[in-house]
Amino acid sequence: MIDLALDITVGAIVIAMLICGWRVLRGPEIVDRILALDTLYVNVVALVIVLGMRQHTDLLFEAALIVAMLGFVGTVGLSRYLTRGDVIE
Repeated sequence: MIDLALDITVGAIVIAMLICGWRVLRGPEIVDRILALDTLYVNVVALVIVLGMRQHTDLLFEAALIVAMLGFVGTVGLSRYLTRGDVIE
């Protein structure tokens, strides 16, 4: 039963990733694209965690942590670049 729930969850996350990818490509403003990219990072973290649960491995949980940290740094960097014009003061 848990395998079916995890399969449905993977499908829902993939659909959410496709929608976020569409918003990244076709966003009307750059702010919409940055928010969609941040949401895409969150979806990738969720997908990696669900796949780790599906495969019963701890390695994917560490990979999800790395993706989450890189996503946060990337979002902050892009936001600072758009607001100030530079990333490092």
